[in-house]
Amino acid sequence: MIKILHTADVHLDSPLKSLALRDADLRDRVIAATRTAFARIVDVALDQRVSAVLIAGDLFDGQARSARTGAFLTSQLDRLSDAGIRVFYIKGNHDADNPVTGQIDLPGNVHVFDARGGKVALADDLWIHGVSFAGRTATDSLLPRFSAPVGGAVNIAMLHTSLAGAAGHDPYAPCALSDLTGAGFDYWALGHVHGRQVHATDPWVVMPGMPQGRDIGEAGPKTASLLTIDQGRITVETVTTSVVEFIRSTIDITDADDDDGLRTMLRNHVQDIARGLHSDTGVTRLTLTGTPARYWQILRDADLWTEQLTQMLLDTGVLWLDRLVLDVQAPSSEADQTSATAELTQTMADLTGDPAFAAAARALVADTLGDLPASLRAHLMPDETAIPDLTARLSERGARRVTAMMKGAVD
Repeated sequence: MIKILHTADVHLDSPLKSLALRDADLRDRVIAATRTAFARIVDVALDQRVSAVLIAGDLFDGQARSARTGAFLTSQLDRLSDAGIRVFYIKGNHDADNPVTGQIDLPGNVHVFDARGGKVALADDLWIHGVSFAGRTATDSLLPRFSAPVGGAVNIAMLHTSLAGAAGHDPYAPCALSDLTGAGFDYWALGHVHGRQVHATDPWVVMPGMPQGRDIGEAGPKTASLLTIDQGRITVETVTTSVVEFIRSTIDITDADDDDGLRTMLRNHVQDIARGLHSDTGVTRLTLTGTPARYWQILRDADLWTEQLTQMLLDTGVLWLDRLVLDVQAPSSEADQTSATAELTQTMADLTGDPAFAAAARALVADTLGDLPASLRAHLMPDETAIPDLTARLSERGARRVTAMMKGAVD
């Protein structure tokens, strides 16, 4: 029986991004989260006494330049070497863009496949095949660079690919799932897409997901895959590796009749999140939906509810707040009501829809974005054509907040 651990998209030393990182205690916990996740992969490899670790691309993170990154990586690979565990590594688009990969001498237990492709025997009846990216892009399929599977043996192929395409990921090394399942390999160790996906089981086609998410867009527990090969048969287990888990959660607060009821509802929901946490720490973005009776007061007191929710999460000892999102709607009784605040609501709606106001608001948003560092600006607004949409959302949100303050003041 042979065991192999498959990981990909480590993005070593890539910074985590979250509003919650303003908290010093949390920032201290996560500043080295990608390292800790990789160290956990090594821990699992040692505990399970695997024969090999497969790294299917994007071990590094783009242009990051750090001798400390190289030193950390070498120390972890040495731990595997000391245990007689081999490492097979293909370069993905981020690795090809990273100078560290060409500067450090990797330990002798590491085999790096080049862009020409190749195969290495892990055992007499087990072969590892792989092809690396030659540069930071790969617009054509890399499948022609794989040699044929070895007859009478288990064949594992490593490929960094978007397959036929994946939302949020560049179309690199494109190929169809049928191309992989029909190629004669027993297990495809994929990388590139950050969410875990088992595309097929006969043969296995597995995207293990990244070992550590970096922001709320990479929510959920992150994992690696543990293969057990026994008499030519492969079984696969999921191994949780993430240190910090980003969590999107939604709760309908329609039935919250008063503040005490809402607090109880939120507290119970927070406890449910904590019980379902797979990682050491959770960073939560909570969205409130529904048509609560105290709709206007909740909008008016958004800052207060944010502080109360923050404390509820902190009281668990494992959760932090990324953001509270209010996606609530006014009850029909409120929406139909004619009053001074209803008139104000309509006035502000007319104002925000005025072309002159919209143009001035867009200019203000553009100026504000222009004052931000380029990296942060690109993260918040990667496409300048989205400025009108952002401006409209901010205007609508501001109008609702003003109305809520007026309404709450007279009720």
